[in-house]
Amino acid sequence: MSPKGPYKLVTVNTAPERAKKLIGRMVEALKDQYTIQHMANCETIDQVEPTVKEIKPDVLFCASMWTPEESAQIQQTAKDIVPGIKTHAIPQGLQVQKGPDAVVEYLVEEVPKLLG
Repeated sequence: MSPKGPYKLVTVNTAPERAKKLIGRMVEALKDQYTIQHMANCETIDQVEPTVKEIKPDVLFCASMWTPEESAQIQQTAKDIVPGIKTHAIPQGLQVQKGPDAVVEYLVEEVPKLLG
């Protein structure tokens, strides 16, 4: 069976290099199931609207440094622009508490639930 997709992904993370690395590992781990293209990263909440308008992603992830309120705002902004976009917020503090491997494992588990 060929992978589902391609899915265009935008991340919202204040550490773009880390986002790129972790998403790269997630994409590699899921490549047999999904084709996911990491199109852009927003380092600030202000960048979300113009980036989502330009790219029209299928999926948006909020990194674990955002508060639940900030994540909710980011996800709502994306949904207002792209109805039907799939969004997900990594639990706040996961990266700090458990490290990058835990974030990759978490995403590898969550993405199939999100994308179906």
